[in-house]
This record gives sequence, C-alpha cells and structure tokens, in this order.
Amino acid sequence: MEITPITITELNRYIKEKVAQDEFLQNVYIKGEISNFKNHYTGHMYFTLKDENSLIKCIMFKAYNARLKFMPKDGMKVVVFGTVAVYEKDGVYQVYCKAMKEDGIGDLYTAYNELKEKLQKEGLFDQKYKKRIPYMPKIVGVLTSKTGSVIRDIINVSTRRNPNVYIRLLPVPVQGEGAGEKIAEAIKLMNEKNLADVIIVARGRRFS
Repeated sequence: MEITPITITELNRYIKEKVAQDEFLQNVYIKGEISNFKNHYTGHMYFTLKDENSLIKCIMFKAYNARLKFMPKDGMKVVVFGTVAVYEKDGVYQVYCKAMKEDGIGDLYTAYNELKEKLQKEGLFDQKYKKRIPYMPKIVGVLTSKTGSVIRDIINVSTRRNPNVYIRLLPVPVQGEGAGEKIAEAIKLMNEKNLADVIIVARGRRFS
C-alpha cells in the first residue's frame, strides 16, 4: 500500500482546526507568573506565563491591552482570560489574551529578589570579586546536564565563533534537591584543577 504523506502546512492546519473546535480552549482562565515580557512598538504585548513546572507563550493585542489598568512586567503574578490557538506558520500553540488582572507578585520572582538581596548583603556582588573574562578562551568548562539541548547549543555557538575552543563538560544536576551543592562542588573542582579558562553554568529553557 502506497502511503501519501501530507505537508507540514496541512498538518499544522489540521491541528489548528482541532484546537479551535475544543470549547474549553476557547474561553479559558489561566494563572501564572509573567516572564520575557515585551511591549512591542505595534502596541501588542508578548510574554510567557509560567509556574514551577511549565510555561506557555501568550500574546495580547493592542485592542485588548488598551483596557488594562496596570502595566504588566516580569515577575508579576496574573490571571488571564483568553483563547488557546495554534499559530499555523510556526506550528506552536499559545494563549491569545483578552483580559488580565493582577494576582500579586509572583512567588518565583519574590524568591529571586530575596536571594539577590541576601547575596548583596554578604558582599558577593562586590567589584573586588569580579574578574575580566578572557577574550578568546582556549578551554570553556560547562556545568550542566549531559542530556538536553543546552550543551548542544553551547557547543554550536562556541565553536562557530571560535573554532579552536575546547569544550569541557562536567555533568551536574541543574534542578531539584541537592543541585546547588553539586554545582558548587563542580565549580570548586574546576578551579582547583585549573580545568578551564572560563566556566558556564547553564540549564535549559523549560522553566524560563
């Protein structure tokens, strides 16, 4: 039996129509924390809503955000009302927001600011601790998970900009209980053994 493949456009259009037929997705309330907020020159607003485990892209067109009584910003916890739809060209789904209300400052953003303030009081951001980054490092140490796309992205970008660079990966957990201690141990090992000219500590974009 001969199989007739469909085009990407046909697949995306099919998925878009399926999503559009779901009544629940046409009028949905979602709560989350704003990140990657962009107030575009066109008047449209683009941002991401996230919680501890997931995220979704959102857009709020000018006609709707003109009704807002506040300016959204990163770290703000909100409730949005809108429609989930597929952007056929890119094959991604997102929330088209029609209304938004404040729901307090996001817990993640609050925790970030508390940690930042704590480290500032400890003097860890003082200029005396900062060192100049080598212009063309020969060895780049990378502390991240050995699985996932982040290490491939680092290798691709680094070798494209500096073909002679050597990437030294030291796998560490970058989330979950005990991750902080493992990362600190890996940084200490890299420094003590002089394993790299610079060190990158990275994680994927899943919770960004």
